[in-house]
Amino acid sequence: MALDTSKPWLKNYPQGVPHEIGPLSHTSLTELIDECLARFGKRKAVEAMGGFFSYRELDKLSQDFASYLQTLNLEKGTRVALMYPNVIEYLVAMIGTLRAGYVVVNINPLYTARELEAQLLDSGAAVLVVMENFAHIYQEVNPIKTIVQVIVSSPGELMGLKGRLINWVARDIKKLIPSWEFAHITFKDALEIGSQHHFQKPNIGLDDIAFLQYTGGTTGTSKGAVLLHRNILSNVAQIEYWLNPGLKQKPEQQLVFLCALPMTHIFALTACALLGIAKGSLLILVPNPRDITGFIKMLMKHPNINIFPGVNTLFHALIHRPEFKKVKLPNLLITIGGGMAVHKKTADHWQALTGVPIAQGYGLSETSPVVCVNTPLEKHFTGHIGMPLPSTDVVILDDDEVELPHGTPGEICIQGPQVMAGYWNKPEETTHCMTADGFFKSGDIGFITDEGYVEIVDRKKDMIVVAGFKVFPNDVEDHLVQMDGIRECAVIGVPHRKLGEIVKAYVVRDNHHLTEADILQYCKDHMTSYKRPRKVVFINELPKSNVGKILRRELRNL
Repeated sequence: MALDTSKPWLKNYPQGVPHEIGPLSHTSLTELIDECLARFGKRKAVEAMGGFFSYRELDKLSQDFASYLQTLNLEKGTRVALMYPNVIEYLVAMIGTLRAGYVVVNINPLYTARELEAQLLDSGAAVLVVMENFAHIYQEVNPIKTIVQVIVSSPGELMGLKGRLINWVARDIKKLIPSWEFAHITFKDALEIGSQHHFQKPNIGLDDIAFLQYTGGTTGTSKGAVLLHRNILSNVAQIEYWLNPGLKQKPEQQLVFLCALPMTHIFALTACALLGIAKGSLLILVPNPRDITGFIKMLMKHPNINIFPGVNTLFHALIHRPEFKKVKLPNLLITIGGGMAVHKKTADHWQALTGVPIAQGYGLSETSPVVCVNTPLEKHFTGHIGMPLPSTDVVILDDDEVELPHGTPGEICIQGPQVMAGYWNKPEETTHCMTADGFFKSGDIGFITDEGYVEIVDRKKDMIVVAGFKVFPNDVEDHLVQMDGIRECAVIGVPHRKLGEIVKAYVVRDNHHLTEADILQYCKDHMTSYKRPRKVVFINELPKSNVGKILRRELRNL
């Protein structure tokens, strides 16, 4: 594979952004966290359910949690699984696990018992930390031999008297906590035990594992991406360098990050939680962003938000609520769109309401996650995913791993310090996903312009071939959502005797008078013949992951 190493994007870097991040200034992610917890001790670190926690409190709580884990006499590198929405307990457990020298295994709290069991077995986790809202799921799991302790917290565990009220409402009023019963220790008791033991600071290096970050499984079986301390540290540094030109408006004041996406997902973990801590920011946690009414009420109380990471479905849901027009975010500096393609119609509407464009980015669990992103200095939504971050190289390859010329679609392949060490216990999968020259094969189709901007087309496995013509679902969906009366849509390929495949669209309507014939006529007027859906199915809701990504694979089972 003859590589073009000219990196045409470098000429378009904003002033002050280096081409390379240089040597890392910390020996581990834990050292960075320790430094920030001490440096920003007096600042507010987290707002959760109306309560505040300072960096000093986060330091104490996470160290007590680390000390408790050390009383279990676990070996260095032991996996600790965390199953949480965005609550303070997650941050305490995540930071405490790292400080104790163990590996964080993030678990989607929306997992079924089968999915939870598979991830616990694959990771070999020795400890499960779970909020009691999801404890009944673990109860359905067959006994896991590697699990030596389960720690369960209540929704208001660390909130004092207010927490008792929160627990009462969750348990007795809203009935959010199904019954469960198994041997466990409470989160609060674990902290109490930890506070009575001397914390022994372990020796942690850049090549130690920090996270087993399981892929979303949107195209198949979920795999554990092995993310080292050096991978996460590098990506935090890359993102910080990249965003700094857009943050100069608030050089002295504390930044405020909105954490609406689940922190167990790699996007929010790195771009919200860890980057926010590195900047000494206030993290505003949103436990349930699917409650759009409650979310908008929360936004009305926080005009001080500076950084708002999200996904297209979240932005879309917000802007289509009339009450969102009352939300004022005068301090909003950057809106980052990731996780899935952002539709232009949604982006334009968002900017019209907030005054801030969506800076679309791109990344994967395997890349810690950010690979490319638009600069925060863009004045309007660009439609592309921006440029590779400092110290990152991106090439477009064909199926034979031959580099394609600019403008030609092929597989996006990535090299950089944020790329994972491999898949957990899957050497063949690891070998298969890497090129001979050490580039990670993303499975995404895209191309690079002459100016060095990267445009993503679609997932390789989602591509539809109609009579030999390649059809990319993102392209069709972006056309469809422009039609009045369509709220959301997703398209897949289905077998066809003559054409090989045809396009089938699943549509969520705003207007119930909208018919299949209306949509087919619209497609005839706006799309070339082979791209047009031949079948339209109306659906009340599209299947989505916990981060809001549309799951096309589940549509194939309908």
